[in-house]
Amino acid sequence: MRLDQAVSRLFGLSRTAAAALVAAGDVLIDGRPQTKSEKVAGGSWLEVTLPPAPGAVTAIEPVTVEGLRIIYSDDDIVVVDKPVGVAAHPSPGWTGPTVLSGLAALGQTVATSGAAERQGIVHRLDVGTTGIMVVAKSEMAYSALKRAFKEREVDKRYHAVVQGHLDPLRGTVDAPIDRHPTQDYKWAVVSGGKPSITHYDTIEAFPAASLVDVRLETGRTHQIRVHFSALRHPCVGDLTYGPTLAARAQLHRQWLHARQLSFQHPRTHEDVTFTSPYPEDLANALAILRGAG
Repeated sequence: MRLDQAVSRLFGLSRTAAAALVAAGDVLIDGRPQTKSEKVAGGSWLEVTLPPAPGAVTAIEPVTVEGLRIIYSDDDIVVVDKPVGVAAHPSPGWTGPTVLSGLAALGQTVATSGAAERQGIVHRLDVGTTGIMVVAKSEMAYSALKRAFKEREVDKRYHAVVQGHLDPLRGTVDAPIDRHPTQDYKWAVVSGGKPSITHYDTIEAFPAASLVDVRLETGRTHQIRVHFSALRHPCVGDLTYGPTLAARAQLHRQWLHARQLSFQHPRTHEDVTFTSPYPEDLANALAILRGAG
């Protein structure tokens, strides 16, 4: 098809906006600028430079982030233990601390691949989720880790405390996820959504809740929270997908922790595993629920 038509379809732009990008020389086919009427052939390499979105972050400002702990660092990767209340990277509407700003304050440089506000980010944790994150420092590591996450070669283990007792105690949730049909700030199990697979295994059962080990096969936004809510066993403390036992457990966020991350090191190709202990608020909630009558 014509180049402006292809860019329009691939990036969800109007034909006018796509044609403007082509005219500005921001669209290359196999490294060469073209006219909007040029036909795109199968196997061609298409490069498109998009203008920054309104309000987009163009630079990461160093900010000291309380509780952000570096577990491991070398020339290619940095592994951190992310505290609650910290986003992975800046985004429109978020004015709080981020992993990237915290790493900058700690003198860590990250890969330049990706959008300016997400450079080095190969996966994310929700603001209210704590635990292990890996960030790429070299361009080679960025490419290798992005591919590994996409190909599901990274073992992501979470611990969650969910309301009630799961039946069966061990199982798999295979249910598509997409935007909630009426509440756009939420996600939901929706027919025709993106394939989403969550494996779980009960570790311990309390009178009113269960501690579960969760392995993600896919990585959709809010996947664990959405899937357990769909099972009618929402994460304790999750006010978005509840009802919950937040008050009883003295929690102000969902009981969800990225416990362990295992992957092949992008340079040495050795299998590496990193783990994170429970933060104080989650450990305190566990003690309360264990003793609940």
